[in-house]
Amino acid sequence: MFLDIATIFVKAGNGGDGIISFHTEKYVAQGGPDGGDGGNGGDVIFVVDKSASTLIDFKFAKHFRAEDGENGGAKNCKGKSGKPLYIKVPKGTVIKEKRTGNVLADMFYADSQFLLQKGGLGGKGNARFATAQRKAPRFSQKGEKTQEVELTLELKTIADVGLVGFPNVGKSTILSVISSAKPKIANYHFTTLTPNLGVVKYYDKDFVVADIPGLIEGASEGAGLGHNFLRHIERVRLIVHVVDISGIEGRDPYEDFLTINNELESYSAKLASLPQIVVANKCDLLEDDKAIEEFEKKLGGKVIRISAISNTGTKELLDRVSRDLEDLPESEPLEVVAFEENRNDSTSFIITVDEDGVYEVHGGLINMLVRNVVLDDYESFRYFQKTLKDRGVIKELVKSGCKEGDTVRIGDVEFDFVE
Repeated sequence: MFLDIATIFVKAGNGGDGIISFHTEKYVAQGGPDGGDGGNGGDVIFVVDKSASTLIDFKFAKHFRAEDGENGGAKNCKGKSGKPLYIKVPKGTVIKEKRTGNVLADMFYADSQFLLQKGGLGGKGNARFATAQRKAPRFSQKGEKTQEVELTLELKTIADVGLVGFPNVGKSTILSVISSAKPKIANYHFTTLTPNLGVVKYYDKDFVVADIPGLIEGASEGAGLGHNFLRHIERVRLIVHVVDISGIEGRDPYEDFLTINNELESYSAKLASLPQIVVANKCDLLEDDKAIEEFEKKLGGKVIRISAISNTGTKELLDRVSRDLEDLPESEPLEVVAFEENRNDSTSFIITVDEDGVYEVHGGLINMLVRNVVLDDYESFRYFQKTLKDRGVIKELVKSGCKEGDTVRIGDVEFDFVE
């Protein structure tokens, strides 16, 4: 089964918590703190799988989570870091953030790698907070939590040349003749259900040709099968537009030509602007050249005449394709937007009021406090109160209408508001 678009959910590993621990040692007065740090969470990394040509592996596997870091241990033992998660995708996969539609990565090259998320940092154990004035800290730091990200994966075939045209005009036969590809060929519409790639070796040159499944009128709006595969010609440098010049199926070749070009333009202005080589196929079914001459007159230019089934005219086609490709720029990866998480935001906050009248404070500042504050430790709780006041949270709560005795929720903690 061919699958070229998928939605997945990805999450880097959480950092492990630092712990609170004290050791007792002979001849060491009052012992001392020895709580170890938590380990870092595992990263999420996308890599190219050279053997894959479809996203079928993501049809049922939707959730990918890297390993969490382990909590710290006594005797200053640091928790084990989580293993990185490597997600394998086919070459040509475009990774998008579903919420924004931003392109985060284009796995354009065979050795492409993309670090999507760093794992959460491990929290510090209480041994890290000991000072000359604070010899026995009874608090530690929690590990950093990571966010789950919803992604869209789109496979865009990487080829130099795209074969386009109505169903049953002979594109698959042409591909089989000019390359070593062995596409399924039969005399009915939509024989080709997946894009087929063939490597053409022509003298000292080689290039990749993609046979795009048949387009029909309305394909850019979802008609037929072609709309599913238009993305696969977005990367090509040259289009070979194949028409059935024999008209054996009762269609006018020139109308077919206009219809396909209209669908390309409706889908993408870039596709419509690509250079085209027009190929008149099935010339062996014509009694004379009248149909070709009429087509060329309407077109306003010459076409390459071939019969793929008898392998005539293909050398002229390959000469032209090879020559045109020399003058065209190489394909480039898509421009990407850096993926931004708010994990490093330790200042922003917003206040909302739920239907029960509870004032809830959330945002980067609160995430930072949740990591660093232990509310049942006096020193830590005092830091919590001071931070809320210094960062303007108390002032904003009052502005929002919060009065003494109202319930305030910060993280998992609820308390009555007191000015």
